[in-house]
Amino acid sequence: MAKKTEGGVVETVKTIFWALLIAGVFRTLFFQPFWIPSGSMKDTLLIGDFLFVNKMAYGYSRYSCPFAACPISGRILGHDPERGDVVVFRHPTKGVDFIKRLVGLPGDKIQVVNGVLTINDQPVGLKAAGDFSEIKEPQGPQQLTPRCANDPVGLGGTCLKTRQIETLPNGRSHDILNISDNWVADNTPVFTVPEGEYFFMGDNRDNSEDSRFSQSVGGVGFVPKEYLVGRADRVIFSSAGRSLFFFWTWRPDRFFKAIE
Repeated sequence: MAKKTEGGVVETVKTIFWALLIAGVFRTLFFQPFWIPSGSMKDTLLIGDFLFVNKMAYGYSRYSCPFAACPISGRILGHDPERGDVVVFRHPTKGVDFIKRLVGLPGDKIQVVNGVLTINDQPVGLKAAGDFSEIKEPQGPQQLTPRCANDPVGLGGTCLKTRQIETLPNGRSHDILNISDNWVADNTPVFTVPEGEYFFMGDNRDNSEDSRFSQSVGGVGFVPKEYLVGRADRVIFSSAGRSLFFFWTWRPDRFFKAIE
């Protein structure tokens, strides 16, 4: 009986070992987990959303390749990023991963005029979509308190942002939020995207550190293609609390939600 029990324990340990090894290889080669730490992509992505980044979407690059032999520049296999993709990339100067929406391709002229994104001198399509509503309270592990279009709002009050559906030139649509009509990046100069680089913006337009801000002031600026990690396609899990173990803060309606 002792030998049988011992053999069962050994088999269990082997099973766990191989399961962890397979999971590790799967993560290294194909997908990378990512938690949403801030509200810059609301309401597409909320603080506490958990997703897997598809590292194969654009092929391997400097920051997605698991092999030492991968090139420093260029990509191995994969497709070119498309306008409207939600992308995880390595910040060119800060060395941390960011997630934003790709709005500008190489050669594009990008500008924001009175809060409206223009691409190659043409404003994007906009359609009113009501208000985005949330409780004004500390959110997620970092306990960030949201900004509201109807401020001042006390803690526990209803925080509102104006929501619109934005349609890009290739026909892809998504929600964007507006907090103020006079934010610092509601009117920008024209940005001409260099060859081999991309321009990103957050969907929560007045609460996003993105390509509208140069790297010299801590912004994202233009992002070279070798800094792309992969595409975010679907929310797997979501929790509104400070910890995923606070099951009463889980958001089941966001489990396995497609990212548009």
